[in-house]
Amino acid sequence: MGQSNNNNSNNLVVPNASSALEQLKFEVAQELGITLSPDGYQGNKTSYENGSIGGYITKRLVTLAEQQLAGQFR
Repeated sequence: MGQSNNNNSNNLVVPNASSALEQLKFEVAQELGITLSPDGYQGNKTSYENGSIGGYITKRLVTLAEQQLAGQFR
């Protein structure tokens, strides 16, 4: 998700969403009590910590999508 050169093969469907996803990552990490490096390097984090951040981001994005879909069918 970050802006750094990390050989990440994930491609955003909406490239303009990059900064919002980056902000979401820091918000979720803060909620979980995990401090992220501002330079984008997270190699000093455990797999559990990184997985927790990714899992909560996914959960929140799914919730947002469900809310938007529910609003379309009212």
